[in-house]
Amino acid sequence: MYDLISVGSISIDLYFKGKSLTKDDNRFHLAIGGKYVTDFFHEDVGGGGCNVASGVAKAGLRTAVFGKIGDNEYKDVILKKMTDKRVSTEFCEIEKNYFKISSILLTDSGERTIIHYETPSHLVKEFFLHDELKKAKNIYFSPLPHLSLEDKNKMIGYLKGDKTTTFVNLSVVDCREGVERLKTILDSLDVLFLNAHEFSEFINVAYDDIELKKFRINIPYLKNRIVIVTDGEKGSHGFFRDEYFYQEAIKPKKIIDTTGCGDAYTAGFIADYIKSKNIRSAMKNGARYASEKLGRIGAN
Repeated sequence: MYDLISVGSISIDLYFKGKSLTKDDNRFHLAIGGKYVTDFFHEDVGGGGCNVASGVAKAGLRTAVFGKIGDNEYKDVILKKMTDKRVSTEFCEIEKNYFKISSILLTDSGERTIIHYETPSHLVKEFFLHDELKKAKNIYFSPLPHLSLEDKNKMIGYLKGDKTTTFVNLSVVDCREGVERLKTILDSLDVLFLNAHEFSEFINVAYDDIELKKFRINIPYLKNRIVIVTDGEKGSHGFFRDEYFYQEAIKPKKIIDTTGCGDAYTAGFIADYIKSKNIRSAMKNGARYASEKLGRIGAN
């Protein structure tokens, strides 16, 4: 039995970094018809499902990921890298002519621009073939912004067992649906992760108008749920019943790559919470692992 099954995307990530990638005013300057030779290249796997499963596996827990892998030239590369990260792919669907690939342009300060392509596809039909998924001790459900709310309701409801802890990260698209439309999902989860901008959409308040340190969640569907709101270098905030928790961001010695930082926080939180069931400890571990991730290339 797995300690965590992570439901979400798996991609091949190609990183490029070099002086030829000139930038100014938060934009890369790339000429049409230009050819750019970079000083650094790195290939790895990424995607929300993969990143969280990999991070939790680093804490010594048994993890698996449920997602799609294309039957193409990258398949063996992805499977090998997932094995090296000690993440099981037994629940993955192999689909012909499917690609999920990101080219990531990095600056010297670790900021990035991502050029992404994913073949239009569907996850739910194959999902219900795996009854073993229902036996997981813990489930993480990543944003999957292209999946409909109806399909997410089916999947999360299907996974939820009496003894299963369900961690859910909603997308900004989901958050714009409104609390009433999200009722089924909110009733099924145990821990909800949102970044501060997603949270602003969720409660329909402008980001600049939210004082998270003074905010208290008053949503009936979340009364007995843990809500974690991350806000980058400003730290993270936790809400549970009438309690409030704050964790300051932990700054790395040098920021190398910001890709996957949010997923790293989520993985660090989940890995600690599975063991400790302590919100404050889990938030601290999330911040620590996010800081560690910022100090190296790669999304996990």
